Amino acid sequence: MTSLFGLDLADRTVLIAGGGPVAARRAQTLADEGALLRVVAPYVCEDLSDLLRLMPDRAEWLERDVQASDLDGVWLALAATDSKVANADVAVWAEQHRVFCVNAGAAHEGTARTPATTRSGDLLVGVVTDVSRTPVGVGADPRRVASVRDQIGDLLRAGVDQRRQRPATGQVTLVGGGPGAVDLLTIRGRQALAQADVVVTDRLGPVDVLADLAPGVEVINVGKTPGHHPVPQHEINTILVEQAQRGRQVVRLKGGDPFVFGRGGEEAIACREAGVPVHVVPGISSALSVPALAGIPLTHRGTSASFHVTTGHAGLDRAAAVAVAEGATLVVLMGVSKLATIAAQAVEAGARADCPVAVVERGSTPHERITRSTLERVADEAGRVGVRAPAIIVIGDVADEDRLGPT
Repeated sequence: MTSLFGLDLADRTVLIAGGGPVAARRAQTLADEGALLRVVAPYVCEDLSDLLRLMPDRAEWLERDVQASDLDGVWLALAATDSKVANADVAVWAEQHRVFCVNAGAAHEGTARTPATTRSGDLLVGVVTDVSRTPVGVGADPRRVASVRDQIGDLLRAGVDQRRQRPATGQVTLVGGGPGAVDLLTIRGRQALAQADVVVTDRLGPVDVLADLAPGVEVINVGKTPGHHPVPQHEINTILVEQAQRGRQVVRLKGGDPFVFGRGGEEAIACREAGVPVHVVPGISSALSVPALAGIPLTHRGTSASFHVTTGHAGLDRAAAVAVAEGATLVVLMGVSKLATIAAQAVEAGARADCPVAVVERGSTPHERITRSTLERVADEAGRVGVRAPAIIVIGDVADEDRLGPT
């Protein structure tokens, strides 16, 4: 295993001079990497004591001050005592033993540096200060190093081209892209896109992320509009399977969550039946996120204790109509074209005619618009202002910002 020092220290002895918190943190990291620990210190802090107790066969504690002979047989030394003199001595002894040494208190006195690290999959990146280039008397700036490390980590998590690290065989990854804003796409979704050879995408979701794909990544648009499905679902299934069978890494980028009215289940079944490995990256469902971004809580103490999510392209089923009639919040996806029918069905089931309704168009995007009304008036109001899909319909008292109960 490659350690944070860039060395394979598994089953090799490392000297840790010192027993304080710094020594404890380094000891834990080295233990996780499989190193054998030789701790030399008159005392050890609680964290280090706990670690030593958990690995009696792989760590020893010499309860005294460090001395030159403690460097015998070690592969790396860490000087982390509370004495600058003792740390400097360890560095000198390490040089004499031809052992690399990290001096925690004075990096320029050691022959190795402890990097600030960040990881993405099998990629481990470390950042260190070149102390030979720092002004005399200034030393390293750990905050600057940590800041650079964090920026690199953000870049890796955002999804740089990682196709060289892809699996050897073709596979399909169903990625939920969230409601539309690129920054609401999950880190895991970004990483899947960074490994993709081909992306099969809809018209909804974070389509702007396609501009960030590496050169050569094929994009297949199978987007549907209400009443117009140029690529039927069975053909989409075939595309996914055939692309993966060619040995390609296929990402099916969908709006919202692939398993919440996204037909992801059908695509997963098609892949499995064809023997194609398939993975799912959950997304932030628009049913939950769009109301939240619009400031509409689906549950609210004293107002609504539950919510029901349904599709509205064919009107409401009985369960949805009864739910809103009994006081639950009802969230309707794909219901703009049937808004008048939905409102009438809810009232017929027992919902109040003045029950609040909010229609959120293009949620999470700069073009988001909220139209508020009531069941008896919402269809006329939506027609007047020109409500268009995609939109989320929220029915219930939580949709009226003036009628929410106590927080």
